Amino acid sequence: MNVSLGPPYEALMKRLIEKGYAGNQTELIRQALMAYERKVDEEEVLLVRKGVDHEMRLVESGQMKTIPFDKIKAKYSK
Repeated sequence: MNVSLGPPYEALMKRLIEKGYAGNQTELIRQALMAYERKVDEEEVLLVRKGVDHEMRLVESGQMKTIPFDKIKAKYSK
């Protein structure tokens, strides 16, 4: 794969390699991609938590009703 990053990013890569954060460009890009993946995963967890918190507030305020698990299980296991 050939990627053109442009001068500002190439300079950043050079500085990071010179500082010892990675041994070469390939290693640096791999590390950056793994860090980005972790960030995306963390954001997904945060969004799920926000959704659960919102729904819990609705349940607690009486704006959303809940159905006991045994009723759902009985309905769909027929």
